[in-house]
Amino acid sequence: MKPNRFRHFAAIDWSGAMGERQRGIAVALCTAGHAAPRLIRPGHVWSRGEALAWLRDDLPPDTLVGMDLGISLPFADTGAFFPGWSQSPANAHALWALVDRMAGTDPHLAVASFVDHAQIARHFRRHGGRQGDQFPPGRGRMRVTERAQEAMGCKPTSNFNLVGAAQVGKSSLTGMRLLHALRGHVPVWPIDPLSGQGPVICEIYTTIAAMAAGRTAARSKMRLGADLDTALAHLDSRPHAHEGTIDDHTSDAIITAAWLRRAAHDPALWHPAGLTAGIAATEGWTFGAR
Repeated sequence: MKPNRFRHFAAIDWSGAMGERQRGIAVALCTAGHAAPRLIRPGHVWSRGEALAWLRDDLPPDTLVGMDLGISLPFADTGAFFPGWSQSPANAHALWALVDRMAGTDPHLAVASFVDHAQIARHFRRHGGRQGDQFPPGRGRMRVTERAQEAMGCKPTSNFNLVGAAQVGKSSLTGMRLLHALRGHVPVWPIDPLSGQGPVICEIYTTIAAMAAGRTAARSKMRLGADLDTALAHLDSRPHAHEGTIDDHTSDAIITAAWLRRAAHDPALWHPAGLTAGIAATEGWTFGAR
């Protein structure tokens, strides 16, 4: 695949919260060049189903889409997603299918039925002090790509953790239902083989984009339009020209779309040192993690 084949760049700040519509979902899109990314449906409160439909039916040609979620769970550390369980899936595709099958009756791509399963619940930290006996002490299990993020100065959290403001577990699991629904429509790097044309989805971590735009990991969130424009300038983008305050979901999507436009042309980011064929098939990778 030629990294410079993309003509559009989208970033989706995702949400795993309960309910039909999520104020935490924001979608930004830009074209090749230097124009500032624009919001898709500004002011709209997205549902996860609407985001799925947009990805399936309305993507511009040759779009690289970054989604702020974990596309899989840790596998390499124990050789299984759910060690000790005979029905533990063998790869990421099978994991997505399992999540969707078990949570298939949950509305709005929710995943409560999946994490309530007796064997699966043992591996998660959940609200109400419910911590499974297979959730290790401390921060929980990490993927190889999350260890690479740590080496860059980021502070990732385990996708098995469903508690706290920094958790991404719910976003990741609901995202897996979306990715399963998109199989055959949009490939996911590095899990799926890629062709020389068409859209591609990759996992993003918005902190990586913010750091590339001159922010620190501790100050990655931008809530002032002026700060967003300063960060965009670091990425060779024209200003968004948003006056006053801005919510961090919107700024995360905008800055990450601009970062993808520049980062997508770096061949090294498509071939990180820690990404083996086995890791690609099971855990996947975060685009931009070295």
